[in-house]
Amino acid sequence: MYKRFSFKYNSSLIDMEDNSGLLQGGKDFEVSNPSWRLSLPHVLVATITSFLFGYHLGVVNEPMEVISADLGFNGNTLAEGLVVSTCLGGALVGSLLSGWVADGVGRRMAFQLSALPMIAGAAMSAMTKTLAGMLLGRLFVGIGMGLGPPVASLYVTEVSPAFVRGTYGSFIQIATCLGLMAALLIGIPAKETVGWWRVCFGVSTIPAALLALAMVFCAESPHWLYKQGRTEEAETEFEKLLGGSHVKSALAELSKFDRGDEPDSVKLSELLFGRHFQVVFIGSTLFALQQLSGINAIFYFSSTVFKSSGVPSNLANVCVGISNLAGSIIAMLLMDRLGRKLLLLWSFSGMAVAMALQVVAAGSHSPDSGAVYLSVGGTLMFVLMFALGAGPVPGLLLPEIFPSRIRAKAMAICMSVHWVINFFVGLLFLHLLEKMRPQFLYSGFATFCLIAVAFVKRNVVETKGKSLQEIEIALLPQE
Repeated sequence: MYKRFSFKYNSSLIDMEDNSGLLQGGKDFEVSNPSWRLSLPHVLVATITSFLFGYHLGVVNEPMEVISADLGFNGNTLAEGLVVSTCLGGALVGSLLSGWVADGVGRRMAFQLSALPMIAGAAMSAMTKTLAGMLLGRLFVGIGMGLGPPVASLYVTEVSPAFVRGTYGSFIQIATCLGLMAALLIGIPAKETVGWWRVCFGVSTIPAALLALAMVFCAESPHWLYKQGRTEEAETEFEKLLGGSHVKSALAELSKFDRGDEPDSVKLSELLFGRHFQVVFIGSTLFALQQLSGINAIFYFSSTVFKSSGVPSNLANVCVGISNLAGSIIAMLLMDRLGRKLLLLWSFSGMAVAMALQVVAAGSHSPDSGAVYLSVGGTLMFVLMFALGAGPVPGLLLPEIFPSRIRAKAMAICMSVHWVINFFVGLLFLHLLEKMRPQFLYSGFATFCLIAVAFVKRNVVETKGKSLQEIEIALLPQE
């Protein structure tokens, strides 16, 4: 259904180099690229939520031992697991609500609503003296974590000029990496300094409060305003983001594609069974394959792998963080040059090779064979290749290929799949590792990476440099 029109087929109808082909004939619109400097501050504020997402994912890693001792559940692995999984459960709830919140109150207000539970939850976690208080705080934080990232992907996609949308989309992954690294660095003194783990939680209220405050001064998504019938406000926001000379052309694109015969409300059945099922299936599958590749298992066991080769855990975490950040920066530089699809293919292919190195290392029984160092290299390569494409691209690509009418709610469904698979991979990995040989489990991860390569090659279209309206026209399902 969604492959009925390819971009190649539509190239004669949609001139990607000349936006006037989509606009009303005879009007003299600005066709050069708008300044990227106008939209950059708005995008940077939006990525604060991604920084918080990464921070709260990593904040319990270093201090968990001290937290469990202070709160009286030391040695209780179930309670320690609940501290982590409660946050993931909250994230699932937040991601399910994100589409309806973003469409109901707008993108800016959705950011502010995501910041509030993160502020409240972090404060609860920092001040609690009981396990129940910690779990409640982590639940609130998780709701904010689940709500924020889908809205960030929507917002960055909708406010960015087409020629830098890929670069700006990579900022989300970079901010997540910086959040993870910040959590690891701030957590280092936790074992030596009494009560430092409370500082680790409390300090995260600062960027969350900054997000809520700074959003007051940011532009609302013109796409959302236009859908609400608030055309004059959309025009004002386009002027903030693109400059006055590009406002008319941007509004003309929106009006050109406005389908007045479509109802405003989106039914869940329409996304799961109706004419938009195919594109939602593609998005959900991409997120599922992203998690089934084994990335979270690799992050979890990287310290153990490095420690076995004599590398301290703190240094191991830094190495993984640097590898993750390096891949994200490379992705940012290449996203608008090589395109989304090619980066996905390279990324999943490289991850399969890296996982194959893990299989070889796990199958070696000789201590002098260098297997441990092969495993370390495979781990760093896997993280690097993940950050190159499989990490940042799905969150950027999916808002691009979803039609504007279903964009927020479809993104919410796909992110929910992400959290469900994430939860079960974390829950079952240790159990499977006990029941199976490591090389069999790593072979399974490599297989999922190869499946992802085939899936991307067959189902993903290239969106580099195309406006959201051009993408929507090319992928429009026929009645």
